[in-house]
Amino acid sequence: MRLEQLEQVVREALDEMKALDPVALDVRGKTPLTDMMFIVSGSSTRHVKSIADNVVEKVLEAGWRPIGIEGEEAAEWILVDLGDIVVHVMLPAVRELYRLEGIWGIDADEEMEMPLLSRTRR
Repeated sequence: MRLEQLEQVVREALDEMKALDPVALDVRGKTPLTDMMFIVSGSSTRHVKSIADNVVEKVLEAGWRPIGIEGEEAAEWILVDLGDIVVHVMLPAVRELYRLEGIWGIDADEEMEMPLLSRTRR
């Protein structure tokens, strides 16, 4: 499966679970670990876990196998490692604390548009 196909599966899985404040970052050339990161929020630990579980389920259905999943017990920040794509699902307070978007030195202009995912926190 090509990166674009996996990206579409992830976008649809996030949208299906109403992930909040979605950001997709192209980190090619900034890290050898992955090509793209999705960073989204969930409104509660249950929502965070449901979002991450749906990503894993949809990726498996599409024939891709996650490399690893971290943080499921506390469900405040769950990382789903898909190799070429890493998905971070976080509570808003955790996301604000770590500010992953800023760590990569990517300006807002370089953030990828996520037309399927337009929800923001209320």
